[in-house]
Amino acid sequence: MNELSKLPNIGEVLAAKLLQAGINNEKELKACGSENALIKLATIANNDVCINMLYAIEGAIQGIRWHQLDTFCKQELKEFYHQLMK
Repeated sequence: MNELSKLPNIGEVLAAKLLQAGINNEKELKACGSENALIKLATIANNDVCINMLYAIEGAIQGIRWHQLDTFCKQELKEFYHQLMK
């Protein structure tokens, strides 16, 4: 188990993908931000990313379960995700 998988919403699979993308710990994840982290993941995972992954990363950054993200935050993330996937 690595440090990232101790964060809310980050399981072993997502933690391994984040490591592969060059994000090694909580500090680096917070510095990168959820949107940039998803961009990094998309480049290494051949677009094998989803909106829930983005929510999970943002929740981990905020230290909460992604279900608890406020509506405005979710809407902004959703708009970003749809732009990224065009």
